[in-house]
Amino acid sequence: MPNITNITPPRVPLTDSRTGLIATEWYLFFLSLFNQTGGSLVSLEDIQKGPASTFDPSNLDAAVQGLQTSIAPPFDPSSLDTAVQGLQTSVAPPFDPSNLTVAIQALETAAAVNAAAVDVLASEVQALALVPPQTPQLERLRYGSFYDTTDQTAAVINTAYAMTFNSTDLSQGVYIGSPTSRVYVDTANVYNIQFSAQLLNAAGGAHNAWIWLRKNGTDLANSATTVRVQGNNTELVAAWNFLLSMNAGDYFELMWEVSDTSVSLFHDAATAVHPAIPSIILTVTDNISA
Repeated sequence: MPNITNITPPRVPLTDSRTGLIATEWYLFFLSLFNQTGGSLVSLEDIQKGPASTFDPSNLDAAVQGLQTSIAPPFDPSSLDTAVQGLQTSVAPPFDPSNLTVAIQALETAAAVNAAAVDVLASEVQALALVPPQTPQLERLRYGSFYDTTDQTAAVINTAYAMTFNSTDLSQGVYIGSPTSRVYVDTANVYNIQFSAQLLNAAGGAHNAWIWLRKNGTDLANSATTVRVQGNNTELVAAWNFLLSMNAGDYFELMWEVSDTSVSLFHDAATAVHPAIPSIILTVTDNISA
């Protein structure tokens, strides 16, 4: 096997800084190559051959890890220097081309891994961009406004009757059921119940009317109030409010009773000057959170 001169170490510069000419070491190296290729029958295959490899895979692993570290954010140039030095060590003479092939494959693998990571990150960013914005779900208010455009009378004294409604002004989750005296809610909450009732005494004397609240068919304790209507054809308005805790599907009724059947819930038609007077007006709101 021909005697192949060792490659000049990479640390030796190609030119001499003092003379500007080629360094002695490199000159001798190239002269040796010239003599061997021109003075004897040496094939190109012989030139490519070198001493047995002393390649240490751990050097290459360290170099690849160094490169991965150097390109991982935040970028540190010193990391890249370390990686390059590691590669130089892995392919340092005596040179074996297979070492360089392994190094290149390792670098390609590292690049592919980083490319895959970038692709995954890009996919995640794109997926995040496609996620619809979170819109807060606001609770819908519940309310209702109802009235009646008829006269309501009591057939018998000292008997409970339920006020009825034949018209709905506004309604959201609060509605009139069957019979029309029942007012239902579709959401659990504390409801503010306000009413005004137009009472009429069609005869002389003074007569009483009682009004109270009934929930799901049961009278509510301590909810009644009495008013007295005195004098022939005298009108009086009874108006107050209740706070009532209700579950979805519950209903309530406004109940009334009179001491004389001459007392009624009076409705009056509109005139050219003022609107009609309902016999009963009711509003229900859930402006108090349960």
